[in-house]
Amino acid sequence: MNLDALTRTSGEWLRGTGPESDIVICSRIRLARNLADFPFTNRASDTEKTEIERICRATMDKAGLELDYQSVVNLDTLDRQLLVERQLISRELSTGEGPRGVAIGPRENVSVMVNEEDHLRIQVMNSGFSLADVWEQINILDDQIEEYLHYAFNPQLGYLTACPTNVGTGIRVGVMLHLPALANTKQIEKVFRALHKLNLAVRGLYGEGTQADGDFYQISNQQTLGKSERELIRNLSEVVPQIINYERQARQEWIGQRRQHLHDQVSRAYGVLKTAHTISSSETMHLLSSVRMGVNLGLIDDLEIRTVNELFIHTQPAHLQKIQGEPLEVDERNIARAGYIRRRLASDNQAAEERD
Repeated sequence: MNLDALTRTSGEWLRGTGPESDIVICSRIRLARNLADFPFTNRASDTEKTEIERICRATMDKAGLELDYQSVVNLDTLDRQLLVERQLISRELSTGEGPRGVAIGPRENVSVMVNEEDHLRIQVMNSGFSLADVWEQINILDDQIEEYLHYAFNPQLGYLTACPTNVGTGIRVGVMLHLPALANTKQIEKVFRALHKLNLAVRGLYGEGTQADGDFYQISNQQTLGKSERELIRNLSEVVPQIINYERQARQEWIGQRRQHLHDQVSRAYGVLKTAHTISSSETMHLLSSVRMGVNLGLIDDLEIRTVNELFIHTQPAHLQKIQGEPLEVDERNIARAGYIRRRLASDNQAAEERD
């Protein structure tokens, strides 16, 4: 896989299609698995990690999986950050030590991390609210891999993992939500308190410990033990529609009570993005959040939601430097980011005019 080419494409999860895609950016399931005959990654020597990586790569080849393997050790810092921004690897895999890598599917909806916290972290993500489809895909993928590997499994506990919080199913079921109206009306904290009571975790765009830039929130299960995979998926599948309804109600109340103010906020955000000559990553995320909501509410009609989704990722530091073809300091990135956004929006606006 040519990583530079990623700046000219968009992954499956950025398409902006699928059920409830105005609010649900993507659905993701991750499975943690370990080889029975080796110590966990944090206890394994480099020699053992090398052997784990060799076995896992050979297994994916034997299983005939259409995945491209990248040794993270051989990637420079910028390429690692690019994969993090793309949600294809975790920050832990990017900054870890010793032999490790990732196998990536051609549509970027599948990635298999090797020697992260666990020997294998299998991930599938699709655009929109589609947990059932994601589960079907990852369950088949897990079976294909397990056919050639002996997983660490205890009949009483289930799958054994490096962190006790993942023991059992080893599954993490999550959705990435865009909740600008709940955030604006300060109702988001009430939603979070309710989610915590249901043993659901709330994280930022790039997972644990990250901020909810752009009003993006990842909601996922905390419990992995004592319930089946299908029960955990069902639990989240029942909760997410309620959050979607709360967000939609907040948007309608907002537009009903303060339409002109909301339209002004959206238009100002769109105007700044189309004309700015320097802009920070944080301000970009904030303005794009307003624009994305404006597109979904029909307040902006010359911009594709897919373009907005891509801009959230393509304006991140590593993507920008790849696009520019050179390392950039913060001030240089802010100038490059503004220029890139102007060009993308102008291109999208022109395409909309030609369609009309």
